Amino acid sequence: MSKDRVPLRGNRSNEDGKAASDLGFRLQAGGKALRHRNFQLFFGGQLISLVGTWMQSVAQSWLVYRLTGSGLLLGSVGFVSQIPVFLVAPLGGIAADRLNRQRIVIATQVASMLLAFVLAGLTLSGRIQVWHVFVLAALLGVVNAFDIPGRQSFLVDMVGKEDLMNAIALNSSMFNGARVIGPAVAGVLVAKIGEGWCFFVNGVSYIAVIIGLLLMKVECPRRAPKHSSPLDDIVEGFRFVIHTAPIRALLLLLGLVSVTGMPYVVLMPIFADHILHGGARGLGILMGGTGVGALLGALTLAFRSGVKGLGRWIMWCCAGFGASLVLFSLSRWFWLSVILLLPVGYFIMLQMACSNTLIQVMVPDALRGRVMAVYSMMFMGMAPIGALLGGALSDRLGAPLTVAMGGIASIGAAVWFGLHLPKIRVEARQLIVAQAMAGGEPAEEMTTSVVEE
Repeated sequence: MSKDRVPLRGNRSNEDGKAASDLGFRLQAGGKALRHRNFQLFFGGQLISLVGTWMQSVAQSWLVYRLTGSGLLLGSVGFVSQIPVFLVAPLGGIAADRLNRQRIVIATQVASMLLAFVLAGLTLSGRIQVWHVFVLAALLGVVNAFDIPGRQSFLVDMVGKEDLMNAIALNSSMFNGARVIGPAVAGVLVAKIGEGWCFFVNGVSYIAVIIGLLLMKVECPRRAPKHSSPLDDIVEGFRFVIHTAPIRALLLLLGLVSVTGMPYVVLMPIFADHILHGGARGLGILMGGTGVGALLGALTLAFRSGVKGLGRWIMWCCAGFGASLVLFSLSRWFWLSVILLLPVGYFIMLQMACSNTLIQVMVPDALRGRVMAVYSMMFMGMAPIGALLGGALSDRLGAPLTVAMGGIASIGAAVWFGLHLPKIRVEARQLIVAQAMAGGEPAEEMTTSVVEE
């Protein structure tokens, strides 16, 4: 009997050692992009800046709601802040493909900082009016139309294609880590000292990311001089998206979810105040709950290697997001609503990050900025249309029913994508393998994982 026990102990020891080794490998793989100095600077600066950005977002929503008490105007502010992304992003995509992406991102961060200080000055001086918020929100939307394509395209310049998926996941993790902290801090500050100081803190926070960008030493790839007109470049980008079935399907799904599901964000002050009776502090907690879920979703992707199965992930995450929204709309208990917002944030972040990853590994670098501009248009640019529609519906039908309808529509979009997934999978594999080979990098794990699916 004793002889039988020895091998069992040895096997258990080996298994424990292997498990520890696998865990260590996964933890190391989860931060691969951070081995690049430029991404370290980017990560640290953006983390500080994004906390301020989320503070401003929550404080601005509460300011508009305090001044007007209107769900329609809440939706309207969301509309004017993001519709410029839909209208101007193609120009931002051209800039990202033609100009130095590092300088583009520096310029957009400086512009965002100045706008935050203007909003802070107007609010703290007591001269703020709703039309001021609308104008500044629209100007920030124009800045974002250049920032999003430039920043998303800049990731590959910082880390290369081999670590691109991890950089996207870590970037999303950073975004949502700030999303947890920012709203919580904003909720306390708004309740204690008002919205103006949140706007001021946001302005100061941009200094960190600007310093990090200036310290970077990025070897931007040489781009062939463009002899075509900007209009021809825009058409070329749209033509690639329209005629590339996997990218077209991913972007259409993002657009559908942005219009139908994402209006829950602009309606959150109504839930926080009238439905759940949490006030400004409750709004911060609710937004923080969404952020915790989104952070967990981004970390889930960070510990993945390869892109195998991401298409199915996107389908199920879209369905999970819709189902979670329906459940949230039915809740009338504050802390239950906070808990239900965890899967809302988790699923939408995983869908967005997985879609971003698949698109970036399929698109040629010469078209990267313009394709990411279309990505921006569908995810952020379509959101204002949904925000305006959601605000109008909430005034007529109520916020809970509006959010529930958006959740059901998201489930329907997931079913549509799932039916098309088998048809587009083969072309997606071919595109990923082609871009891995064109990049001159091994990318063996990525290529193998796609082919074996």
